[in-house]
Amino acid sequence: MQAEEAAASDPEPAGSSTTSESKELVPRRGFTSLVWRWFGFEKNDVVQNNVICKICRKSVTVKQSSTTNLIHHLRYNHSKEYEAFEKLRDSQRKISTGRLKPQCAQQTLAESFSKRVPYERKSKRWQDVTNAVTKFIAREMLPMRLVESESFTELVNVLEPRYTVPSRKYFSGTALPTLYDDTRKAVEKEVHSLTHFATTTDLWSSRTSEPYLSLTIHFIDESWRLRSYCLQTSHFPECHTGEIIALGLKDALASWSLKEEAMVCMTTDSGANVVSALRINNWKRLPCFGHQLHIAIERSMRDTKIDRAIGVCKKVVGAFSNSWNLKKALADAQTQMKLPEHKLITESPTRWASRQRMIERFVEQEKAIRHVLGGDKKRRQLIPSWQDIDVLESVSKALSPLLEFTDALSGEQVVTISYMKPVLSLFNSEVLAEKSDDTQLTKQIKESILGYLNTKYRDDNVDDLLSVASTLDPRFKNHYNDDDDQMIMSTISSELMAMTTQEESSEGAIAEGGAKGDDDTYEPAKKTKKSFGSYFKKSVKEERESQANVIEKEIKSYLLIPEVDSDVNPLEWWKTQEINFPRLAKLAKKYLCVPSERAFSTGGNVVTCHRASLKPHSVDRLVFLAHNLKK
Repeated sequence: MQAEEAAASDPEPAGSSTTSESKELVPRRGFTSLVWRWFGFEKNDVVQNNVICKICRKSVTVKQSSTTNLIHHLRYNHSKEYEAFEKLRDSQRKISTGRLKPQCAQQTLAESFSKRVPYERKSKRWQDVTNAVTKFIAREMLPMRLVESESFTELVNVLEPRYTVPSRKYFSGTALPTLYDDTRKAVEKEVHSLTHFATTTDLWSSRTSEPYLSLTIHFIDESWRLRSYCLQTSHFPECHTGEIIALGLKDALASWSLKEEAMVCMTTDSGANVVSALRINNWKRLPCFGHQLHIAIERSMRDTKIDRAIGVCKKVVGAFSNSWNLKKALADAQTQMKLPEHKLITESPTRWASRQRMIERFVEQEKAIRHVLGGDKKRRQLIPSWQDIDVLESVSKALSPLLEFTDALSGEQVVTISYMKPVLSLFNSEVLAEKSDDTQLTKQIKESILGYLNTKYRDDNVDDLLSVASTLDPRFKNHYNDDDDQMIMSTISSELMAMTTQEESSEGAIAEGGAKGDDDTYEPAKKTKKSFGSYFKKSVKEERESQANVIEKEIKSYLLIPEVDSDVNPLEWWKTQEINFPRLAKLAKKYLCVPSERAFSTGGNVVTCHRASLKPHSVDRLVFLAHNLKK
């Protein structure tokens, strides 16, 4: 209003053809539209009924306070004045709203009212949106302060104007605990009746050095899908002795009502206290392949020549990482020498694969690096010697074939245990076998890695586990059992007989329990007269012999089927062949669920440097939801 009155008091816009006679016209009293700058009334028109154009002195018909006819008069009769009017109107919009208002259809009263009234907290829509926000925070491992940020509130207002975002305290104290309870009940229901399962455990420390013990379960469900759930992440402030860890793991299984005898094995690292804990509990242990490979490679790197060469490589990479001029010079040298335009890679101390990638990239860009450093007087001393390059090339040649195996064996949703025997055989026969063009250092590294891995997986219990798993994989069967084929077949046959006997005893116990009444009184069945046919029934001993023959035939039939393609998913194969090999299928579910590696990094992603003060129960809850909601 004030802006329009101020605009009306301004001089007439440039280009106006207003004559001296038009100035005698008086403006409209209390006008609110800018278009009145070009219209007025004669002085003697006290009621102001006859609107006159100041430009052409024509009378314009106006209905009450509407200005539509005035705007049309300018548009079709005075184009220059109409353009000036549009500019003034646009500038007024920018001043009042900060941006141009979109031209949209006018809303009805019902629509306007419905968009203004917020949802009630008890309404289904409000609860659905709140649950979606809660899952989003938990899955993406985001901090609770997100819901109070201005940008998040603005986003929600655009997506759902009627939704009021609850406070940070509501999400941390009500929404997340409710989601945790619901998810835990669903997981409990799924794992409660498992016949067989495998587990992985990890003892780790947060950024504030708070110790946690994590437990993850792995199993194959009725649809032949490989499933895994992080059951809990317990705060573990006690001394990390084998006895205390053993007790903590037992308590973890008991809190989920999981039977120890149903656990096939537990995959762990090589920590002496964890190994001791499993020995105390008398649990079968499978060494984590990724951890064992990392240790084997670290042991093979214990050489002064390798230490010096890698040290030089790190200094050069660090110099290029911290200097924009060197990066630009390297890019120019790559173009000039027609080398791949790749950046140098920095090493991560806890991952041997990142060191290998750093060495590979360094060797690839050696000429460009020499060219750039040679032209910089301050950094010429960083140029690696030819001895350092020879060492790096020898290391790269030994380790580069191992990179792809670490990626292939680290998945949670694929079967990996059955790969172990074939991979170790491949390491010995091809990947780490000595070649004629290998340097002495390359041979030394390969020999060290092979010796360590063969020693760690030579344990009888571990070897039997790997052999049975690879035999139950239709891609490999007994191809990698070597001279122990008969023993492995005997182990499988004995285990199938034991499973059959256990199932029969369970069915008998259920039948016996059903014969008892509510008062736990048991009345023996009345003695019935033997029929003539009962004399020809098989004895228990004969039935067992018959079962043994059926199991033997099933095993032989399975082994006679040609091996499937190596890219075939073994679980999909068993899903279609379960009807043909029902007993072996149960054994396959037992062994193929075992993971060969511990794939657990959720805890470190939850307890970040910005969330280092999380309470232990909050860490357990957030890790549980982040890991399990993505399933």
